[in-house]
Formats: sequence, C-alpha cells, structure tokens
Amino acid sequence: MLKKIISSLSLITFAVVNSFGGSSCGINESHCTVDLATANAGKLVTIGVTAGPHVEVMEFVQRQAKKQGINIKIVEFNDFILPNIALADGDIDLNSYQHEPFLEEQVKQRGYKITSLGKTLLFPIGVYSKKHKRLEDLPQKAQIAIPNDPTNGGRALLLLQHEGLIKLRKNVGHTPSPMDITENPKKLKFIELEAPQIPRALRDVDAAIVNTDWALLAGMEPSKDALAQESKDSPYANIIAARTKDKDNPLYLKIVKIYQSPETAAFVKKRFGDDVIPAW
Repeated sequence: MLKKIISSLSLITFAVVNSFGGSSCGINESHCTVDLATANAGKLVTIGVTAGPHVEVMEFVQRQAKKQGINIKIVEFNDFILPNIALADGDIDLNSYQHEPFLEEQVKQRGYKITSLGKTLLFPIGVYSKKHKRLEDLPQKAQIAIPNDPTNGGRALLLLQHEGLIKLRKNVGHTPSPMDITENPKKLKFIELEAPQIPRALRDVDAAIVNTDWALLAGMEPSKDALAQESKDSPYANIIAARTKDKDNPLYLKIVKIYQSPETAAFVKKRFGDDVIPAW
C-alpha cells in the first residue's frame, strides 16, 4: 500500500511539473525554475498602439512573441490621449506609442500611475511644407501648424529654435509654448492642431511640424520630404508603458525584451529605412 501511495504521489508531482513545461525541482529545493514561455502559454496581453508604424512594428513583435507562447492582442487608437486612459482604467495591459516627456506630462496633469518599461523607437519630428522648398523661404507672418499637446508642441518649437527661426526663454525644458518665444524675427504665427490632423492642414498653412508616425501614415517620406528634422540623439524616444503596479511583471518585461531584439531592429530598418530609428 505504501509503495502505491508513493507511486501515486510521484505521478502527481510529474504531472504538475510538466504542466509548467518542465523543471529541475528537487524534493528539498525551496523554488523551481519554470520555463516562462510554456508557463505563459495561452496568456493574452493586450497592447494599445496608435495607427501607422506602431501597429506594423507591434504586429512583428506579436509574431515573435507567439513563438514563445505569448499571445498579444493589438488595440489601435487614433489619438494620443485615449491609450493612457485605457491603460490607467485597466482596459489594456500595455501601450506603445508615446515618448517619455509626453508620459511625464500626462502623469503630472492627470495623476496616472503609469511607468515606462523600456524604449522602443525614435520618430524624428520634422518640418514640412507644400508651398516652400526651404525654411529660409518662409515669408513674414507665415502660418505654422504645430501639435496642440504640450510636449509635442514644445518639441516643435524647440526644433524651430534649433533651425534659427525663433528663440525661446531659457530653461524652458521639454514643454515650451508660444508664450515662451522671446524672439520671432519673421513674426511667425502658430496654429495649434491635433497632431493626427496636421498633415491634412499642410495645404492651408505655410509649414507644419508633423510627428513622423502621422507623416508616414499620410504617405510622406520624412527623410526626403522634411525641410528639417530632429537629430538622432533626440530625447523623445518612444516607450512601452505599463501601470506602475505591473512594472516588474515578468511577462511584460519579456515582451519588452522581444521588442528590443536584433530581429525587431532589422525589421524596422528594412521596413522604414532612416525614417524610424530603434532607440534601445
């Protein structure tokens, strides 16, 4: 009878271990090393992204994650505000669309408990025009469209300062506004619009500062069409974000690792050339 009981317990132990994909757990060991891919087989992680390149890159990551037993559901958004609302409310598990300064501003304004898990891509913001071929050709009182959110609007103004068109108050950080302009020799007029709408407004203004993801979605080639772009050492690298309470979730960190892989970098280079830059 004792042998039968021991045999039964052995079978139960074997079954439990194998349900986690195998382990070297001994009877006196305090913990086991579990195969994460198998342990998370069938686990669904919902990730919010904005339209355009973020979708395409995440679809590649989705296929790579599937090979490791991780299922990713991609939820597409068409603005910069809703993905953080959805993440904070628990409707999605992660999002991948924003840069660190934008997240910091959102956390400050809205009190989100959201944290970056790692860098993804850099989309150098650029100046575009349908009316002028050079920034020097901009006339007096030219109308310039810029994003209406504080960080991307500030990012646009910093680019114009770098190009010598305006000067900003010292120590403005990442979020200057038109109110921080101290010198404006051409008396440029700034029109603040929702970032996704700016490519549509290009024919109605002298120039516009457009985020690269929206530029690509509108059929533009930033490396060829932009009159000026941010440098590659820009601080506005995009990130994968999670609720702060989930910042150490091993499954989420595994997805970040899959994203920050040589395979993903090669896909980005092949698909987008110099328009999108791996930032990790």
